[in-house]
Amino acid sequence: MKNLSDKQKKELNRIIIAALMFFTLLAIDHFVLGKLAYTVPPENPAQSAPAAPVFTAMIILDLLYLVPYFIVGHDVLRKCLQGIKNKQLFDESFLMTIATLGAFGCGEFEEAVAVMLFYQVGEFFQSYAVGKSRGAISDLMDIAPDFANREAEDGSIEVIDPDEIEVGDILIIKPGEKIPTDALVVEGSSFINTSALTGESVPREVKEGETVISGCINGETLLKVQAVKEYDDSTVMQILELVENAASRKSETESFITRFAKYYTPAVVIAALGLAFIPPIVIGPFTQEFGKWLLRACTFLVISCPCALVISVPLAFFGGIGAASKEGVLVKGSNFLEQMAKIDTLVTDKTGTLTEGKFSVSYMEAAGGIDTDELIRLAAAAETGSTHPIAAAIIASCEKPYPTSKIKDTHVDAGGGVKAVVGKDEVIVGKKEYLEDAGIEVEDTLEEAAGTHCYVGRNGKYVGTVVVSDKPKENAKTAIADILKAGVKRIVMLTGDSEKVAAAVASNLGINDYKAGLLPQDKVSAVEELLKVLKASTRGKGKLAFIGDGINDAPVLSISDVGIAMGSLGSDAAIEAADVVIMDDDLSRIPKVMQIANKTIGISKANITFALFIKFACLILGAIGIANMWMAVFADVGVAVICILNSMRMLIKGDEHPKMQN
Repeated sequence: MKNLSDKQKKELNRIIIAALMFFTLLAIDHFVLGKLAYTVPPENPAQSAPAAPVFTAMIILDLLYLVPYFIVGHDVLRKCLQGIKNKQLFDESFLMTIATLGAFGCGEFEEAVAVMLFYQVGEFFQSYAVGKSRGAISDLMDIAPDFANREAEDGSIEVIDPDEIEVGDILIIKPGEKIPTDALVVEGSSFINTSALTGESVPREVKEGETVISGCINGETLLKVQAVKEYDDSTVMQILELVENAASRKSETESFITRFAKYYTPAVVIAALGLAFIPPIVIGPFTQEFGKWLLRACTFLVISCPCALVISVPLAFFGGIGAASKEGVLVKGSNFLEQMAKIDTLVTDKTGTLTEGKFSVSYMEAAGGIDTDELIRLAAAAETGSTHPIAAAIIASCEKPYPTSKIKDTHVDAGGGVKAVVGKDEVIVGKKEYLEDAGIEVEDTLEEAAGTHCYVGRNGKYVGTVVVSDKPKENAKTAIADILKAGVKRIVMLTGDSEKVAAAVASNLGINDYKAGLLPQDKVSAVEELLKVLKASTRGKGKLAFIGDGINDAPVLSISDVGIAMGSLGSDAAIEAADVVIMDDDLSRIPKVMQIANKTIGISKANITFALFIKFACLILGAIGIANMWMAVFADVGVAVICILNSMRMLIKGDEHPKMQN
């Protein structure tokens, strides 16, 4: 096995040494002493007796079995004593200890050592499997930088710890080095590798004035950047904290196994005690029958060990989270991964999620005696006070903007429009209803044009329309189809755009249900209503997921069963509010994670069914004396190893997961 830790190598060596000693003693016992054990007098074969030297050798050999037992099982015995000291008896170490010591007490030295040896083999497989499944997340942990190159005022470079970075520091990123914190490129251009964060293998080009994210790796050209965040506030630290806390959020399946083990283990210990003492007392005589029933009770305890369940189910979910991280998706806990498999209704934002979020002016129609150049100048001047993407598109389209000194008294009405005084003119830009509320009669000559219509008024009169459009992402239509194939029954698009724009985008992408003209607070109300309908129709079993940009949609992300942040690389609000963070804006990640979630739950259920069936069958056989210690070893270690290997299937790369059908 490759990539074993030092601790795992020591464990493996310990198991190998104990196994060699055990099988050597076993061979001597059966093939040497077994043939010499008894001398049979020809005149009376019934009165056979062991020869004295051979009898002594047998006692010594039995005592020698204690050596491999303590070599391989000393840590189990120590954990058992610690559990007794801390009044936490009912765990696997306690079961193994009393079962093997009971076997020694019954004279079954071989079986006692075999049980402890193969139990440790199972524990080693568990350790290896957990280490293997941690690999995907460990790869993510490697994004943390080890150092940073800070430029001093005299131009010299000092190597510092990332924790020492302050906002405003000038950092030098050499080719092949990790970007230590979120920063702004101030000099140079390069291609950066974002695969550790996004799963995207194609490098992304960055130029002067663009933002780079911590954890990415610089390409072949030196970059000079200015830190915009301290290291503790950087994207990489937020991601690492998210991953480290993910294990604390258990799925319903894991919680069930925890509750099950809490009651199951004490119950089987009590049952084993009853099996050891009640039949000898009832059947009698006690002194003759006790040894036989004690051995059955020890066999019963070995079989009952619940490690196959308490190990393999969390391991499957841990592997699922790791598989999702390989796809560039961070799942904040196994509970959210489980809910991803139960999504019935998917609610999605439009801008930046289904569409590129890059607006541009596509049509203009001037009126009121002005030309289109003056129309766009007026619109751009009024929109100067707005941070909305549509405002940015209008401003970018204006080649000869008004000086800012001529723009004053700007007022922004969220979801409606903007007002400003430009020179001596009162200018208003916004929705049709917004202008009509201001007493301006609108004549929309571009009614058939697809896009967001921004109407412009000056001094109480309508002077034209500017149409801003945003096109769907290239893979959005395919991703929507794959999401439906993955099991989602209903997709609803919410947008603040007009009915016309919403209808065009929905039709283009194959979405049948949408709500248009929504203000931010309207989205919250819409999702709350959808949640009520869903809970009533599915009796609480179906889940609702919301996909948004994680900034403006934080309230909606919070109230959904699963909040999914899209296009949120470097967004603090997204990582904070969402339950699932997709580290780029690729919508096709969602059906892949749903496939991973379905496979995780399938593996967990298979492990539970298989383990419980074998356990209970062997428990019955053990209680009636049919199952011996060797069968008990299979029921414990064998079942655990099979379940662990089944869980390790989650380590298959995301693109190898079979697609789920409705």
